[in-house]
Amino acid sequence: MQLTKTEEQLMEIIWRYEKVFLKDIIDHCPEPRPAVTTVATLLKRMQDKGFVGYVLLGNSRQYYPLVKKADYFSKHVKGMIKNYFGDSALQFASFFTQHSNLTDSELKELRKIIDQQIKSNRK
Repeated sequence: MQLTKTEEQLMEIIWRYEKVFLKDIIDHCPEPRPAVTTVATLLKRMQDKGFVGYVLLGNSRQYYPLVKKADYFSKHVKGMIKNYFGDSALQFASFFTQHSNLTDSELKELRKIIDQQIKSNRK
């Protein structure tokens, strides 16, 4: 299941703060802030999709993530690799390094990450 762009923006807030009330979510939204009813409707849809849960504290709902951010984005990256790069992570990595304007230091850092992964795979 996928989130809309607006739902992703709300999820970013929930991921960042882990436990938040509706008012907190709205306070962390960029200007112009959405209406309370809009955010409440989006949160209900996100609950129905299985992305957020809540606990009742008095009359207020405290929302928390049911899906980890890394898991959500990992699934989407895998889908993008499958749909746009013939299910080849190598083609994706090649495209990414050639078209993302990485600096020399960023490329060197990426090389370190790859080298560490190679060492980890050997174990």
